Amino acid sequence: MTSSKHRLTRSLTVAMLASAATALALTSVAYADGHTAAFSEMEFDAEANLNASALIGSSVYVSEMDMSDGMLPPEGEREWDDIGEIHEIVLTRSGGVDSVIVDVGGFLGMGEREVAIDMSQLQFLSDGEASDEYFIVVRSSEAGVADAPEYRGANGEMEANAGKRNSDERMKLTAPAVTREGYEAANMEQLTTEMLTGARVYGSEDEGIGEIGELLLTDDGMIDRAVINVGGFLGMGERHVAVTMEELTILQGDGDLRVYIEATKDALKAQPEYNS
Repeated sequence: MTSSKHRLTRSLTVAMLASAATALALTSVAYADGHTAAFSEMEFDAEANLNASALIGSSVYVSEMDMSDGMLPPEGEREWDDIGEIHEIVLTRSGGVDSVIVDVGGFLGMGEREVAIDMSQLQFLSDGEASDEYFIVVRSSEAGVADAPEYRGANGEMEANAGKRNSDERMKLTAPAVTREGYEAANMEQLTTEMLTGARVYGSEDEGIGEIGELLLTDDGMIDRAVINVGGFLGMGERHVAVTMEELTILQGDGDLRVYIEATKDALKAQPEYNS
């Protein structure tokens, strides 16, 4: 009888251990499944996917032409207006893309003014064989852009009037050390607003950045800051950035004036915008 009890006990112990091992294995699988379900195996498809970072800074064009077929009409872009750049993308809580935020102030000839464009209204028209070459176009008119409701930011106020970064708070740049044959450093005390207004602005590698649109004076009439107009076309879509004169290197030679700043066009466009 005792031997039978021992065998029965061993059988029950083995069965319990086997059951525990099975339960542990099932639990481990469930745990693994539960903790990896949020991750997906994805390979970027340039024909179907877009990175949000690629959209930020992209120009948006407006046209009254019907391009719902996704085809770029011959020389169709000549009928378009560049209304501004995407600088924010608004997502839904469920992970979808709701709208893109575009600053259309330069296009309308006014200060900063932001509008929201429904993502579904954007058309991506191919500009070549490469999948990353495209125009972003929305079907509307200049009047439609002017009448578009102004975007309200997360705080419920007009984004153009609230949440603006003060141009005085921007990080100052270091004036580049630039030399050019036939040019010498300009005498800052002899420079006038007439001489500087409209002067071309270049990066340290001599690439075109923009031009000085206006000069800000101190109470005693001295030049304090220069407002550089960056980007845009024929005054549309420009971004205005105020920099101190200490951030500029100004060269003069043979009646020509060249202004240099230690920044690329994209870097300067990312600076806080000046609003007069």
